[in-house]
Amino acid sequence: MLNYRQLHYFWVVAKTGSIVRACEQLNLTAQTVSGQISLLEDTYGLPLFRRVGRQLELTETGRQVLPYAEQIFQVGSELESMLRMAPKEQQVLFRVGVADVVPKSIVYRLIAPTMELDKPMRITCREDKLDRLLADLAIQRLDLVISDSPMPSHLDIKGLSQKLGECGISFFATSGLASEYAENFPHCLQDAPLLIPGPETVLRTRLLRWLAELKIHPRMVGEFDDSALMQAFGQSGIGVFIAPSVIADEIMRQFDVELIGQTEAVTESFYAITVERKILHPGIVAITEGARRELFTDARD
Repeated sequence: MLNYRQLHYFWVVAKTGSIVRACEQLNLTAQTVSGQISLLEDTYGLPLFRRVGRQLELTETGRQVLPYAEQIFQVGSELESMLRMAPKEQQVLFRVGVADVVPKSIVYRLIAPTMELDKPMRITCREDKLDRLLADLAIQRLDLVISDSPMPSHLDIKGLSQKLGECGISFFATSGLASEYAENFPHCLQDAPLLIPGPETVLRTRLLRWLAELKIHPRMVGEFDDSALMQAFGQSGIGVFIAPSVIADEIMRQFDVELIGQTEAVTESFYAITVERKILHPGIVAITEGARRELFTDARD
């Protein structure tokens, strides 16, 4: 079985960069620290450090071990904090994974109702590709994943995809660009510089199909998996960009842009994915109820 004390010494040395600094932090002798790391290396027959001059460098094995050690001791620190709290002060840990294609403003508004719960909530959010988030959800490193699509059917993960809601999309541009392309929507988009979602988004396919059906051919000047980056380019005047209609007012205020037009023919959907068939976590309940009550009042299953 893995010796966690030895792994902890390895982790501290790797983070501090030297045996001397690690000893100062651990309040131990160099002989003790180096000796325990050597035992860890001997157990598995793999070196974790190599000496380069007076410096220690991680071997390839050491670099692979380090992120695992960081996760282990981060979770350990969270557990210790939880145990030290008085019962009435204990927070509910809520670990949320967010698919990187979901607009950040939508994510905030979805999670906001958890801040109003009577029981204190400690929220950790991690943004990543959907497949990696679902892998962590399957082994219960996450409580919930927010995505623009339900759980793929080909994955061997027992889970539940709840549709939080859907809405149409809006088109925005700076005032200078809007003055050229604001009339006769959506045909004003013909030859207009357009920023579109990246190939990993569900919205991209729907948008391009709609434009093709209308025989409208914009100039695609950029594509982005990250909606925040697309909005930043749009704010600079590079091109027309899109966002969910439910946050249209917020987009105009935040980026000082104008609304060119809106359509319900192209919709963007949002899902809460969990591994629990019966939802018990108060944070998940708050998100699903809040989305349907306040953000997506016309959510459909």
